Amino acid sequence: MSIEMTLRRERFASRTEPESASEASAASARGNLRTEPRAVRIVIITIAVTFLSVFVVLPLVVVFAQAFSKGISAYFAALSDPEALSAIRLTLLVAAISVSLNLVFGLIAAWAIAKFEFSGKTLLISLIDLPFSVSPVISGLVFVLLFGAQGYLGPWLASHDIRLLFAVPGIAFATLFVTFPFVARALIPLMQEQGTQEEEAAISLGASGLQTFFRVTLPNIKWGVLYGVLLCNARAMGEFGAVSVVSGHIRGETNTMPLLVEILYNEYQFVASFAIASLLAMLALITLVAKTILERHLDEG
Repeated sequence: MSIEMTLRRERFASRTEPESASEASAASARGNLRTEPRAVRIVIITIAVTFLSVFVVLPLVVVFAQAFSKGISAYFAALSDPEALSAIRLTLLVAAISVSLNLVFGLIAAWAIAKFEFSGKTLLISLIDLPFSVSPVISGLVFVLLFGAQGYLGPWLASHDIRLLFAVPGIAFATLFVTFPFVARALIPLMQEQGTQEEEAAISLGASGLQTFFRVTLPNIKWGVLYGVLLCNARAMGEFGAVSVVSGHIRGETNTMPLLVEILYNEYQFVASFAIASLLAMLALITLVAKTILERHLDEG
């Protein structure tokens, strides 16, 4: 009995010593943050708050102030305009398509990269990061080069009466391209950190591949999935460059909310323009709050 008690005490000590050491290092780090003079800390904080106020808070205030400058009735009248409703519906449709497809692709890509070793893995990661380094306007021009009337596939598409550009499919393709890294990039580091021990244990107990994914892997990455979907949806609804190239700016048909904001502003319809912009601003604020909550869950996990 004394031997068992000794072993238990040793195991408990081995678990608590690293924790106490990490707590001590964290406390010392917090203490080091306060070694700067009070005046220096005040100046740094003031500069940060001023920068955020000028470049983040003030533009949001201006957007909502301009949107409600002629009253609530004018605001809702601008949002209920048929052209505005068409842009809102199209934006929601394109976001739903791109987020759904990116969710499937992101899960598959993250699973393959994090759980398996194969040739071409580095190339796959580079291709996933490609939209981050390519201008959205360039990606839109690539779709025009491929599917336009004078493009490589344009004559074949025209002969089969398939319309991609200046229609919903082209807008969805362009949005899909610029948003597909978000879900995968949110899941890859999370799944790599978790390792493969739990999946291997489930498979050794007789679980199939799908059972292992839905009962072991997916519950462990659910917050990462929501985080990636959130960022993907925000980018999809706010995308301008690529969509502007492939949409054709057909009023009431192929204008998304960002495109309509530009058109209304250029036509000096400021209240309507800022009313649509306020919806995008509210989306940004909701995304910020949800992002903070999800990051907290990811840190706790």
